Amino acid sequence: MKSIAVFNHTGGVGKTSLVYHLAWMYNQLGYNVLVADLDAQAKLSAMLLSDDDVLESLWDRSNTIFGALRPLLTSVGEVAMPPTATLAPGISLVVGDTLLAGTEDEFSSQWRNCMEGKERAFHVMSAIWRALLLAAEHTEAHFALMDVGSNLGALNRAALVAADHVVVPVAPDIYSLWALREIGPTLCKWREAWSDRLERNPVKGLPMPGGAMRPAGYVVLQHALRLDRPVQAYRHWLEQIPNAYSHHVLKRQAASAALPTSEDEHCLATLPPFRSLLPLAEESHKPMFALKPADGVVGARARAIAVCQRGFRDLAREIARRCDLPAPSHLKDDAPERNH
Repeated sequence: MKSIAVFNHTGGVGKTSLVYHLAWMYNQLGYNVLVADLDAQAKLSAMLLSDDDVLESLWDRSNTIFGALRPLLTSVGEVAMPPTATLAPGISLVVGDTLLAGTEDEFSSQWRNCMEGKERAFHVMSAIWRALLLAAEHTEAHFALMDVGSNLGALNRAALVAADHVVVPVAPDIYSLWALREIGPTLCKWREAWSDRLERNPVKGLPMPGGAMRPAGYVVLQHALRLDRPVQAYRHWLEQIPNAYSHHVLKRQAASAALPTSEDEHCLATLPPFRSLLPLAEESHKPMFALKPADGVVGARARAIAVCQRGFRDLAREIARRCDLPAPSHLKDDAPERNH
């Protein structure tokens, strides 16, 4: 199973919205995708299910990722296959749970216990990955798309250990720029630390995640300003992102001159804010590029939908290329895409 995490430890960069739209775009392109809400705020689950009563019912019955992990975390069993909610043919959701916030201490202590070669520690630290593996096999998903919370805590470390690739959403501001200075060294440290721990694993035959966390690139989510006429501060932060990503995340020497994001090979896409479409999408409970005239799309909004559709389609394909995802026949240029 391939797994792709969308992660930035600073909030307000549109991470969850990006995962939401990528999930639907991959589905439209023909992928069977497993969406995993691993953020303790569970906002992605609320967006995808679009019904608080349904979400409350799932939480009441522990039909969530926390419910799958609980037997192991409470020392009375092993990780179970998380129930999945089918959102459309080919798109399944591992429902998030606010109770995940209470697992921080357990993941933290078991991370340390791995260094002592304790069996239970490896069961716990591989639990998220093994749960997603079970769900992916059950749903016949081509890959898992993971929404990870905005912090550098123990829960997110366990989630990212389960990731083959990491996509970083950024905004052109000081917060994203400084976040890159933390994300890069932290991912490197976690990657090396997990590799050291794997050598101490005493549990033979227990599947373990590789903890690769390979940087796939970054996505610039614009503010509501035109790129051809940005304010000085907007341009100032935007121009620093390529060097910051290259130096801090990829550990490469910074270039002597600023490189525009449009020319940076590590920039997966630059997406406009689509502010006129967001309210309609939220009201209609569908992705922006799936809006129809019946949803109130007229005039300039119709043109914006075409731009949105093209932007997310190109982004999804670029991520698939960089992460070596198997290509369904629907991805061929002459093949039709799914319609919902």
